[in-house]
Amino acid sequence: MAKKAGEKKKVYRRFLDSARPAEVIKKLPGLHNEAFSKINCLDCANCCKNHSPTFKATDLKRISRFLGIKETQLIERYLQLDEDNDFVLQKSPCTFLNTDNTCSIYEVRPSDCARYPYTDEDVFIKRKSLTIANSVVCPAVHQILEKLTAL
Repeated sequence: MAKKAGEKKKVYRRFLDSARPAEVIKKLPGLHNEAFSKINCLDCANCCKNHSPTFKATDLKRISRFLGIKETQLIERYLQLDEDNDFVLQKSPCTFLNTDNTCSIYEVRPSDCARYPYTDEDVFIKRKSLTIANSVVCPAVHQILEKLTAL
């Protein structure tokens, strides 16, 4: 999947650049539901192995409370500032990813994780570079782009 998606980046870019956002956004919920009826995220967990979410202030509070540690301890142990001054994970795969691809903090995971891969919201069409990058990592994004470009 990753190789095929990588080869189709130009096709996806052309489609996203020329697509009418309102039309794509209207199709996303159905395509999202169809993709996730066939794809089990626990089968690959590529997102957790390859990406770091951004940890917002609300995420830090919620996760540190869940772990029973101070926010400063959460930051020191697991996070770093990236080039945009956002808190991200210090390493990949995600520290909270279990060996069976489940998440040890799933109930309180960062909002970026809960929303990923953004296939049911306008981020899909508004942040084209992110969608294209996600197509190489996430089978659902790849499948949705394949369906959209075939229409």
